[in-house]
Amino acid sequence: MKAWVYRRYGSPDVLAYEEIEAKVPGAKEIAIRVRASGLNAADWHIMRADPFLARIAMGLRKPRHR
Repeated sequence: MKAWVYRRYGSPDVLAYEEIEAKVPGAKEIAIRVRASGLNAADWHIMRADPFLARIAMGLRKPRHR
């Protein structure tokens, strides 16, 4: 599946549109198709790791993907 990903903190230039492995749903989970999404100011700050304390939750050197 295609997805926008970022592997380091920074401006929108760090975003890349890549092919990633689709996760298989578990026994009590379902898969849905997202046709549209949006970003808000909180997403922007997390992507830039601003304020710096956001790195404690998201990863110190690079974003941690869950």
